[in-house]
Amino acid sequence: MKSNDQNNGSALGLDVGTSRVCLAQRSGEEYQYHTQLNAFVTLPYSRITESVLKKEGIPHSVNGAEIVVHGNESEKFADLMDIETRRTMDHGVLSSTESESLNMMRELIGTLVGASSTEKQKLFFTVPAPPLGAEENLTYHEATLRQIISDLGYTVTSINEALATVYAELESTNYTGIGISCGGGLCNVCFSYLSIPVLSFSMKKAGDYIDSSAASMTGERATRIRILKEQGFHLNGYFSDKIQQAIGVYYDDMIQGLVNGMKEALKSSRKMPKLNRPLPLVLSGGSALPEGFRDRFETILKGQDFPLPLSEIRMAADPLHTAARGALVAALSDM
Repeated sequence: MKSNDQNNGSALGLDVGTSRVCLAQRSGEEYQYHTQLNAFVTLPYSRITESVLKKEGIPHSVNGAEIVVHGNESEKFADLMDIETRRTMDHGVLSSTESESLNMMRELIGTLVGASSTEKQKLFFTVPAPPLGAEENLTYHEATLRQIISDLGYTVTSINEALATVYAELESTNYTGIGISCGGGLCNVCFSYLSIPVLSFSMKKAGDYIDSSAASMTGERATRIRILKEQGFHLNGYFSDKIQQAIGVYYDDMIQGLVNGMKEALKSSRKMPKLNRPLPLVLSGGSALPEGFRDRFETILKGQDFPLPLSEIRMAADPLHTAARGALVAALSDM
C-alpha cells in the first residue's frame, strides 16, 4: 500500500477520530494535511478487482477470499453496494464489537503516516476525554494506538482532542478559552487556562448519533444519511424534505445536549480559576461544518444561564483539520 511519501522528518500531528483520521505536517511555513475516512468495506476477491484497485491507488488489503477497501473510497463502495461501512471505532474509542478493528486501524494509520523517516521523529496523536459523568477507562484505546504508531518508529505522545483545538486556534489569548471538537463519535470539550487543561469531558451525542437517529426515522442507511449531511446540509429551521428535517431535529438535540453538559460541568467544577475577562469559544470538527451551526449553537447557549462570560463564539479557521493541527503545534513545541 502507498504510505505517506511526503514525510520530511519533521514532527507530525495525528487526529484519530471515529469518522476520520487526519495527519498534519509542516513544510516551511505551510501546514499540509492528509485525511482518510476511518471506515472499511469488504469485497469478494478477484484478481481483476485487486489489479484495478492497485492501478487506481485505492488503499486495500487482501484477507483470504475478501478484499478489504479502507479509507476514503470505502464510503463510495458502501453507497454503491447499498451496505453500511464498517468502523474501527465507536464513540471515540476502538470498537469492542468489530473483530477487524485493530487490523484495520493499523492499515489506516500505516497508509496515512508511513514509517518514521528519522530517528526519534515526534508524533502527537489525539485521544478523547472521558464522557461527562462517567469514569470510562480509555487506557486500552490510548495504549493500543500508542503501540501501533510506535511500531512505525515514532516517539509518541497523546493529547486531548479538544485541547488540541485550543492549541490550534487560541494562541492570541495564550491558549486560554474553550475548545470544542464536534466529531463523529463524540463532542469533546476543554476549558484551558494558559495552555493548561482545567476541565475536559466528552458527550456521546455527536455526528454518528445524528446519522443513526435520522436513519431510524427515515428508513435510510446511516451511511447514506452521512453522505447527504456532508453534501450541503444547513441549519436554517424547518425542512419540507423528511431526511433534511430529521437531520435538523437531531442536530438541535445534539447541540442542546452539548450546551447542557457544558453548563453542568462548569457549575460543578471546583477547579475553575477566577477570570478577569471573558473567554473565547472555538467550534471545530466535521459535525460543526454545516452552514448555520455556529449561529444555532450561539442561540441555544444564550438561551441558557451559562456560567462564564464569553468574548466570542466562532468557528475554527479549518474545522476538519483543527485537532490535527493542534496536535502538530504541541509536537513542534516539544522539539
